[in-house]
Amino acid sequence: MKFTRITVEADKMGGVPCIRGLRVPVATVVAMVADGMTEQEILEAYPYLEAEDIKEALRYAAQALQERAIPLTTT
Repeated sequence: MKFTRITVEADKMGGVPCIRGLRVPVATVVAMVADGMTEQEILEAYPYLEAEDIKEALRYAAQALQERAIPLTTT
């Protein structure tokens, strides 16, 4: 899968994956979605983002999780 809106630059944000070279980490966008923010609310909070940025951030996060195991605890 190719990600055209996700960039990793060593000199920006410590090299974490960001949206289009902006200083908005993918993790921030994914966390906002997880917290229940709507697409519109996210775009209002970050007016320089586009709807496709949010979708690609979610696709990127899903792909990243497929490539590694995360230990889960049971209750």
